[in-house]
Amino acid sequence: MTALRSFAATTARVLVLLAVAIAMLAVLLIATGHEVLPALSAMVRGAFGSYYAITSATIVRMVPLALAGLAVSVAFRAGILNIGAEGQLLVGAAAATAISGTLGGVPWFIGIPVMLGAGAMAGGAWAAIAGALRLRFGVLEVISTIMLNFVAQYLTGWLVRGPLQEPTRVNPQSVTLAPELQMPVLLEGTRLHAGVLLVVMVAIAVWWWLRRTASGFRLRAVGATPTAAASAGGIDVPRTMFGAFLVSGLLAGLAGSVEYTGITYALYENFSPGYGYTAIAVALLARLHPLGVVATALLFGALEAGANAMQRDAGVPNVVVSVVEALLILLVLAADRWRPSRADETGT
Repeated sequence: MTALRSFAATTARVLVLLAVAIAMLAVLLIATGHEVLPALSAMVRGAFGSYYAITSATIVRMVPLALAGLAVSVAFRAGILNIGAEGQLLVGAAAATAISGTLGGVPWFIGIPVMLGAGAMAGGAWAAIAGALRLRFGVLEVISTIMLNFVAQYLTGWLVRGPLQEPTRVNPQSVTLAPELQMPVLLEGTRLHAGVLLVVMVAIAVWWWLRRTASGFRLRAVGATPTAAASAGGIDVPRTMFGAFLVSGLLAGLAGSVEYTGITYALYENFSPGYGYTAIAVALLARLHPLGVVATALLFGALEAGANAMQRDAGVPNVVVSVVEALLILLVLAADRWRPSRADETGT
């Protein structure tokens, strides 16, 4: 019941935030000299205006945002400021791409889990670098994870121009994933793939782990008060923090491999439009609640799908929506500053 109440509260908050976002967007459109009604109409059509828009734009964008948001949520709950979900997502996609070339003739029910697992492990290994730097040398993870994002970005650029480039060497991208290894499509005629179901299962699993297991309790205790967790609880703080780094990276890497197998079917430069960075907002607006992350990811998926339609149909730059997203984060953070936190809203 606590989980249902928390999810209902988060969903209600998301609806309020959606209304606030639309109001903010209207003000920005007026301030920048754009016509409000045509722009908002184009945005709504792009996000919810048709069956295809909902299934193939909004929900599809929700998938990587939710998985990366869960990655950020786990890290933040442990007191780790993992800003590296973007880089972990990229190396996850690169690992899935690399291993896909060895899976010729393998059935999808074996090949897809192998690619997803490779991506998750690569993301975990990438996050482990920042974890080792933090615990061994005291390097702040805010700095190391941001720097690793750039390394991952340039590594991806090198891969698609070198070892993973398609055979003709014309385009800076990998070969297209074989159809039999692509994520199954749930609804014919849409881009809605089985990754949506994976998101729901992973979100429930993460909530259950944090809420019901001893290791999840240790992670939350370390995030709340590491000194008390070590002295009164006898918790191995460095080990718990390193584990949080790994789990966070695994989830972000999984986001990259799901995007590769379900949507892009190829690795290329600018593979991610910033999913790992937007995931920070997704996690914060959900107040780090794993189930709430799904709802906030859907909100951001709708905003980004609508932004593209607004730019295409009404000539309004989609960066205007990015400004609205930033303002929403500041609004939520300011509101939290003036109200006591509630344990049931954060899944504790």
